[in-house]
Amino acid sequence: MRTLLKSVRYEVLPTKSTQDKVLANVPRDVVVTVTASPVKGLEPTLDLATRLAAHGYRVVPHVPARLLRDDAHLADVVGRLRAAGIDDIFVPAGDADPPAGTYHGALPVLRRLSELGSPFTHIGITGYPESHPLIDDDVIVQSMWDKRAHATYIVSNLCFDPRVLGDWLVRVRRRDIVLPVHVGVAGPVERAKLLAMATKIGVGESARFLAGHASWFLRFAAPGGYSPDQLLRRSADALTAPSAAVAGLHLFTFNQIAETERWRRGMLERLDGC
Repeated sequence: MRTLLKSVRYEVLPTKSTQDKVLANVPRDVVVTVTASPVKGLEPTLDLATRLAAHGYRVVPHVPARLLRDDAHLADVVGRLRAAGIDDIFVPAGDADPPAGTYHGALPVLRRLSELGSPFTHIGITGYPESHPLIDDDVIVQSMWDKRAHATYIVSNLCFDPRVLGDWLVRVRRRDIVLPVHVGVAGPVERAKLLAMATKIGVGESARFLAGHASWFLRFAAPGGYSPDQLLRRSADALTAPSAAVAGLHLFTFNQIAETERWRRGMLERLDGC
């Protein structure tokens, strides 16, 4: 588990205060991923990603397919990110409804990037340990298979059930999907701060977030907030099994960046003391 905690990625939201929080709290050896909002579009993501890259961080901007207008827009995004020295992007389908343009899913974007000469060394795609409300599980696993030739790693969505997470890792490998997995885990979060974050990312998106993730919110609303300690302890065997090929943890910070780094350092200190 210590190795996974050393190989973390922090997912952050592009708000006005995010850069200062990252600079103050996140070591340069921690990868920072920047989400994209269907309400605010790609621009805040690209802007924050390029600024953090200039400060020496390895940055992974999210480039949702449904926020891209067309091939020209994709080419412009590629050019901006490459000019900033960014060589890693995460390509989900995204939640924009309707889509901003011609792309309705991640696979056409991934294919187009290959046609553009594969401008990024690393490309991430989404995995869903827990059922997606709109997509059948078998379709999701098949989708990972279809994308595997264009991607270099998988980032799993949030999961709070160690059994479900372990079973999903086994299913993925049984389908001969060999891409390394960064397991998505919610960082420590307090209910009040989660609500404040939800307000900042836009009223419409906040409503969709809370409506679509009611079970998540109940966990975060527990007395004292939520901490991932128990999930990680109970998932340790599944996450560290060589056959699982888990590359590290992808921590959803909900912009509680200082709290997340403090928690990670505390976990590492406790493991070192064992």
